[in-house]
Amino acid sequence: MNIFNSFQLGKSTELKNRIVMAPLTRCRATNNIPNQLMVKYYQQRASAGLIISEGTSPSLNGLGYPRIPGAFSDEQINGWKTIADAVHLENGKIFVQLMHTGRITAKANMPSGAITLAPSSIQAAGEMFTETGMVAHEMPKAMTLQEIESTQNEYVNAATRLVNEAGIDGVELHAANGYLMNQFINPKSNIREDQYGGSIENRTRFVLETARKIANEIGSDKVGIRVSPYGAYNDMQSDYETLENTFIYLAQELAKIEIAYIHIVDQRVAFGAPDFTTDIKKTIKENFKGNIISGGDVNTTEKAEAILNSGLDLVYVGRPFISNPDFVEKIQNEKELVAPDMDTFYSPGEKGYTDY
Repeated sequence: MNIFNSFQLGKSTELKNRIVMAPLTRCRATNNIPNQLMVKYYQQRASAGLIISEGTSPSLNGLGYPRIPGAFSDEQINGWKTIADAVHLENGKIFVQLMHTGRITAKANMPSGAITLAPSSIQAAGEMFTETGMVAHEMPKAMTLQEIESTQNEYVNAATRLVNEAGIDGVELHAANGYLMNQFINPKSNIREDQYGGSIENRTRFVLETARKIANEIGSDKVGIRVSPYGAYNDMQSDYETLENTFIYLAQELAKIEIAYIHIVDQRVAFGAPDFTTDIKKTIKENFKGNIISGGDVNTTEKAEAILNSGLDLVYVGRPFISNPDFVEKIQNEKELVAPDMDTFYSPGEKGYTDY
């Protein structure tokens, strides 16, 4: 295998290499609208085979962080269209990651009229950053069945508009890292006693129903999903009795929908999560039988090739892309990588964003 070879992702998306730019929250979307600074940022990094955008809310209620983009207003969709056009001009491909933050939020970050929703009314431990400092996470409202359905419809509407109006190549459902979809999957944040809680089938129901609805609208090969088994980030339970069977079932059901890929984030590297107790990546691959993206600490061709040689299909790269917009060229030519400035990861403006 060769990380620099082209790759066919679904029926309609040909990637020029197997390197995926991971979704990276950067907080530059003033008023939650994608802007010209973001256009430049993504265009600079279009040498990746696939760009997966930063988490983008399908709903007013999902804007938990300051200055993260949405995909539910005309202005936001027009902003994403400008980004898609710029990436395509460089022969790149881009999926927008749909991220509803659920209970991981602060009221100070949310627009007027927004509601903090989650599967259950359980406040997440830890704090959220705001423009004026760190505050405790909001206590969420447990979603009614009507709110579950309306939230799913928000995902569908955002995905449909991004693909059909903005020209985005596809969407990734963020079901990892403690956000809304992960909150349904994980028994620590989901103590519901109805059809969306309790059993494996019930805890995965919200995710699978949403994926099916979106696939029916835009085509299954334009839908991916990100998961984080054994992840503890954002107050998730890193291990539980049914974890392996949960992801086996999820992989099998996603295979039936025939989505483009499952993206497995490895929290052991960037987030210091506990070690995996099973070979969960291999297990998911065996049960999904489709394309798997994974990575973690990839900064050389050799490390990227090792992931492909383990039986996976595409390799995600996160933080090195922040400070090396030409990451693909650099590792191909064995050039030294620039270290990112962590102080500017989430600050407004071009410093530490488009000036590397």
